[in-house]
Amino acid sequence: MAKVVRVLTVLLPALLTGLTAPAAAEPAPPPWTGSWETAPSGTAAALPGAAVRNVVHLSVGGTAVRVRLSNRFGTAPLRLGAVTVALSRAAGPEAEPGTLRTATFRSATELTVPAGADAVTDPVPLRVPAGADLLVTVYTPENSGPATHHRTALQTSYVAPAGAGRAADEDGSAYTATTGRWYYVTGVDVRGPAAGAVVAFGDSLTDGNGSTPDTNHRWPDRLALRLRERRLGVLNAGIAGNRLLLDGAGPSALARLDADALDRAGVRVLVVFEGINDIKGIPEATDATAFADAYRTVVTRAHARGVRVVGVTLTPYGGYPAWTAAGEAVRQRVNAFIREGGAFDAVADADAAVRDPDDPGRILPAYDPGDHLHFNDAGMAAVADTVHRVLTRGPLGSDLTGRAHATVPVTRTAPRPRPAGR
Repeated sequence: MAKVVRVLTVLLPALLTGLTAPAAAEPAPPPWTGSWETAPSGTAAALPGAAVRNVVHLSVGGTAVRVRLSNRFGTAPLRLGAVTVALSRAAGPEAEPGTLRTATFRSATELTVPAGADAVTDPVPLRVPAGADLLVTVYTPENSGPATHHRTALQTSYVAPAGAGRAADEDGSAYTATTGRWYYVTGVDVRGPAAGAVVAFGDSLTDGNGSTPDTNHRWPDRLALRLRERRLGVLNAGIAGNRLLLDGAGPSALARLDADALDRAGVRVLVVFEGINDIKGIPEATDATAFADAYRTVVTRAHARGVRVVGVTLTPYGGYPAWTAAGEAVRQRVNAFIREGGAFDAVADADAAVRDPDDPGRILPAYDPGDHLHFNDAGMAAVADTVHRVLTRGPLGSDLTGRAHATVPVTRTAPRPRPAGR
């Protein structure tokens, strides 16, 4: 008996230590980072009963994805009957075999999104490489009213008019119609080793007008290629026709700043390239002070979220039908503020990069697609190079290389007012 007591005296402290010692902490999962975005620009007619296979081009890769969907400009609850994701097999609606996954919402395969709201799927385990084309298929079984969309996709997506059960098709044969819009989908986040995201925030110059469709030659796409080795995602929050000061095509920049930029996952830098539509639009904005105040507001709100801001100078539009001498004078005053006003953390001088040295009020002919406002593929590359230099050199480049990023909320009710259907 004495021997048993001695053995227990030795063993019990060790056993109790093992029972009371804290368990080893499991490593935290990798953070979410925005890999692709489009900003909702308005509404189109609903496609009841159809499945829309949206083709989106990722910037950074990961081991899982989650999809952001929007009923931001809808007037009635939106019923999502099925949402799937898959890697694209090639140009077209076919999925790479074995990659198609059904997305869920709190484990349910269907969701009703209230009018004015955004939603996000559960994490979907799917390894996606940087630069991959992802198919995001959305089946809407009934007419839920005006469909929130992005009008100027410059990307062919596909529609199965009789969409019941077709969201899960790897085969694309049911997708007999095409569309140049993105329906409902507004973002894809990835989980993995990315170092954060850069948001390109602007109008048609950022949205890609003038570049070659179906080639991903918008300047944010070209920037994503240049930043790939730094593992930085690039999100395109451009809307053709958008304005800094007033609602137009989509809510104004100030109204949509949170939903389209600051609330996105892993955002570390905001690149602001917006204002030319205020100068040439109706009504024309003639007070450069109003631009300065708006830019300062954007910077203040971004800094409050720990996001650095790059200002991009407004590029020439001489020869465009809406050009006026008075508007050109406003552009010059606004650019002087962007360059010298001290509001931004850094400045990318796109004006200097694309203007014709022999006629500085016009775009260099080699960059002009013919409308004297937008950029062709070469002009887009020039803007991307200009922004890339600012992001990778000096203090901002060091910050992007060394500082960890944080995630942000992923579901919100979108701001009002809504624009008219576009």
